[in-house]
Amino acid sequence: MDNKVNVLMKSYDLGRLLGQGTFAKVYYARSLKTGESMAIKVIDKEKVLRFGLMEQIKREISVMRLVRHPNIVQLFEVMATKTKIYFVMEYAKDSELFSKVAKGRLKEDVARKYFQQLINAVDFCHSRVVYHRDLKPENLLLDENENLKVSDFGLSALAESKHQDGLLHTTCGTPAYVAPEVINRKGYDGVKADIWSCGVILFVLLAGYLSFHDSNLMEMYRKIGQAEFKCPKGFPPEVRRLLLRILDPNPDPRISIANIKENSWFKRGLNSKSTKSATESQKTASSNIDVPSGSCENTAMAAEAKQELVKISNLNAFDLISLFPGFDLSGLFEEPCLKKVARFTSWQPASVIISKLEEVAKHLRLKVSRRDGGLLKLEGMKEGRKGILSIDAEIFELAPSFHLVELKKSCGDTSEYQKMLKEGIRPGLQPIVGAWQTNEKPEQPL
Repeated sequence: MDNKVNVLMKSYDLGRLLGQGTFAKVYYARSLKTGESMAIKVIDKEKVLRFGLMEQIKREISVMRLVRHPNIVQLFEVMATKTKIYFVMEYAKDSELFSKVAKGRLKEDVARKYFQQLINAVDFCHSRVVYHRDLKPENLLLDENENLKVSDFGLSALAESKHQDGLLHTTCGTPAYVAPEVINRKGYDGVKADIWSCGVILFVLLAGYLSFHDSNLMEMYRKIGQAEFKCPKGFPPEVRRLLLRILDPNPDPRISIANIKENSWFKRGLNSKSTKSATESQKTASSNIDVPSGSCENTAMAAEAKQELVKISNLNAFDLISLFPGFDLSGLFEEPCLKKVARFTSWQPASVIISKLEEVAKHLRLKVSRRDGGLLKLEGMKEGRKGILSIDAEIFELAPSFHLVELKKSCGDTSEYQKMLKEGIRPGLQPIVGAWQTNEKPEQPL
């Protein structure tokens, strides 16, 4: 943001940068009318249009209109100019819950309070037929009173997103928090999937590390599929029993939110006021998103978002992209990925990714064979120091037109694999790569 232009639409005084990603930056701001602190997300319209994501912006606005609750970050206003789109949002002073957990596990009563607020917020979303689908500590903010605020509805889904079978089918979210049925790609209930993520979050709050983690993504998915996790010593027995019901790999018998709320451990210390309907507590809040006039040159986009819900099937992956350098977020808790695994994102269709992988393999004199489920096997023609080098390439759809590709050495010498990756594979794939994963600590997310 240009330092010379620190007053937006004659309404907000822009301050320091709070965070940034591929498509947007978030600034601290102060309302010139009320003096209230705000957070303003500034989205680059040129990039959004280039990637065909304008409809997804409208959809995110529509979702945030529906979910006005004390434990959900509120969207106050949407504005737009020729080059930017502005989301004026509630400011959470104490930033992410993740920053607290990164310092170590929380005390039981503190963790329970945050879990109670999370469950209440998610329950409200479900009552409005909104499924978050990317619940994790990084998307849970804390205000100045230490109250939890759910944020980042970019990957959320509405009832219109369901297929004829009544289920959601897009595989999305952050791997360590994704439910088994989402990974299986056979359709899933958004309510059940969100409940699973809440269970993983509860484990992280009390243990200080992830319930499911492995440097090999497929091994981590196997652990998730079998609900293979181990509670640390001193873990509250009541929570252990509750987690076994939440982290049930079979979604059908998985505990419901209504039953979670009836759990004795969950109810402990609850204030009756906190369990009231959010509708009551939000009666004074505006039910519409304000759209300013005058200097706003392209208010048509924001005005259209005030109409009925936009029915689209695509997803907004802004924050997932911005966090990609630390995509395997468990790296902040555990050892970094082994050198035999490399991952990158791509906005290209799966068919283009496969064609490019085959092209690069041919150039490097690697034999390619296709397997089911988007898996390719690349094998050398000659034996190396430890036999024939073999590389598995697997493609995961995180959202429509947005894929994660994992390259993993399955046989052969690691140093030979690393050399081929550095000198041949990475340069050859660069035209289709959005970003390579690194083991560096991620930037502050939006």
